[in-house]
Formats: sequence, structure tokens, C-alpha cells
Amino acid sequence: MEHTCKSEVAWQLEQIKLQYEAAQMGLYGLAQGTARHAFIAAKMRSMGQIHQELQRLVGPDQAIQLVAETLQAYAGSEDDQKAHLSVAAENDAQPDQL
Repeated sequence: MEHTCKSEVAWQLEQIKLQYEAAQMGLYGLAQGTARHAFIAAKMRSMGQIHQELQRLVGPDQAIQLVAETLQAYAGSEDDQKAHLSVAAENDAQPDQL
């Protein structure tokens, strides 16, 4: 893969991550009903289009592997953030022990 292609692949993967993040916010955010479903569906369609472009750049097998790794990394970092916030909230709720 040449340098320009690597940069484009990195950009495409970042777009996948951002679309997934936006869909997650739509899923757990304040929107309700049909509007939420339409928003999430649009983000998923966008992810599909980006995946097709990745397939063109690197081939179908590598494209799906890259997408899976990107989403797993995002989900892992999101779990780490939730765990950190949970521990911080517990520490804030407990009185200081001297």
C-alpha cells in the first residue's frame, strides 16, 4: 500500500469511528422513536458506504478486518472511560478516611 493510500485508509477508518460514535449517541441520547431510528440508520448507511470505499482501497478481507479492529478499539476505550467514571463516582461518594 503506498503512502497516499495509507492516509486515505486512516481517514476512512476515522470516519467509521465517528459515524459509529454518532450512532451510539443517537442510541443512548435524548432522541426518541422514529427520529432516533432514522438517525442511527443514516449513520449505519454512511458506515456501509465508507466500508465499500475501504474495500476498493485495500480489498474486502482487509477492509472488514480494519473496520472490526477500529470498532473494537473504540468500544474498548469507551468501556475504559465508563469504568474510570464509575470509580471516580464511587470515590466521590465515599467520605474521606483519615
